[in-house]
Amino acid sequence: MSRINISSGSAFEAEIGYSRAVVVDDWVMVSGTTGYDYKTGKISADVEEQAEQTLVNIAKALEEAGSSMSEVVRVQYVLPHRDDFPKTWPVLKKWFGDVRPAAMMIESKLMKEEMKIEIEVTAKKGCAKQ
Repeated sequence: MSRINISSGSAFEAEIGYSRAVVVDDWVMVSGTTGYDYKTGKISADVEEQAEQTLVNIAKALEEAGSSMSEVVRVQYVLPHRDDFPKTWPVLKKWFGDVRPAAMMIESKLMKEEMKIEIEVTAKKGCAKQ
C-alpha cells in the first residue's frame, strides 16, 4: 500500500498539521477546502465565487495526485448558512453535472467568518465516466 501527501502551500496546512490531499493506492482524499486564492491569500466575500475558487483548488490537488474532477465519487459541502447553498448550485453543476458524485450538505460554522463554503471530495483513480 502506497501513500503520498499533497500540499497546496496553504499556511493552514503547516499550522494545523494536515495535507491538502492524501493518495492511498487508487484513492484520493482531498481535505476540506475553502475559497482562498492560494497565490494571493485573498478570499471573495461572494459564496458563488468562493465555491468556484474552492473547486479550482480541489481540481489542482486532484491533478497533482494523478486524478481529476471526473473521478470524484463523493463530495461533502459545509456551509455556515444553508440558505446560501442554492446560490452555489450553478457552480456545482458546472463542475459535477456530468460526474454526479454521491453528496451531502452540512450546515456548520467554519473556521473563519469570511469562509462561506468548505468542500471535501474523495476520488477513485481510473473510474471516470466514459
